[in-house]
Amino acid sequence: MIERIHLLILREVAQRGSLTAAAEALHLTQSALSHAIRKLEGQLGVDVWIRDGRSLRPTPAGLYLLALGGRLLPQLEHAERLMAQYAQGQRGTLRIGMECAPCYQWLLKVVAPYLAAWPDVDVDVKQRFQFGGIKALEEWEIDVLVTPDPVHKAGLAWAPVFDYEQVLVVAQSHPLAGRDYVEPCELVDEVLITYPVDIDRLDIYNAFFLPAGCAPRQRKTIETTDILLQMVASGRGVAALPRWLVEEYALRMPVVPVRLGQNGIPKSIFLGRRADDAAVEYQDAFIRMAAGVGDNA
Repeated sequence: MIERIHLLILREVAQRGSLTAAAEALHLTQSALSHAIRKLEGQLGVDVWIRDGRSLRPTPAGLYLLALGGRLLPQLEHAERLMAQYAQGQRGTLRIGMECAPCYQWLLKVVAPYLAAWPDVDVDVKQRFQFGGIKALEEWEIDVLVTPDPVHKAGLAWAPVFDYEQVLVVAQSHPLAGRDYVEPCELVDEVLITYPVDIDRLDIYNAFFLPAGCAPRQRKTIETTDILLQMVASGRGVAALPRWLVEEYALRMPVVPVRLGQNGIPKSIFLGRRADDAAVEYQDAFIRMAAGVGDNA
């Protein structure tokens, strides 16, 4: 019979590269670990790994069990965390993944009233999933994903929380600052400052530059919104950000928004979660509150 310990052993060996390291991680002796797998192989009638020099290489059967463990173990670990929280009198922890760098300021407006309304739920924001949150959502590392680019897949549910416009942001002294809108080829001599995201995930390229067949002369990447906008304010380049965010910063920095093209670039922010979590009350409450804050973004 396949047991959880077998899946754990296979995962640790695959991640750490040796029986010795896996045994240390699982607080088992190496002989106990080897015995558990030999017993499993005997029951199944198939090898799950073979020796390749000093390392172990999974067989096709072992690869299948690794994939199975990749799906099941995160769910079991998540359930155990929830049970521990219930035992301690907590409702749970809402783990939010960010795949929208400028949305952090918006999220703060949601988290404060949410924590006040749900005192027995903790919130943890994970920005390390900023540019790859779908996988984290599917593997139970986060519970809610904030993204402008939902991927509609089986097992995931999406809720739009607010619409916004992607705009060009320039310094007040920039020649384009007084314009109603700007065309793509007017920016060919500009330095475009963006977050460190692949170009194929940037709306200003997909919806603005590429259809027009032109691009800025240089692209620079900066991780933080504050520094990015300080660079723009000092005339070091231009950027593309949500209008609501630019207007907030314009109250304290010499920057202004300019429409991208005559019709602009409309976007929406979505919250994604696992469809199986639809009955989790505190997740529903967060999405409702986020939509309310989004109306004022």
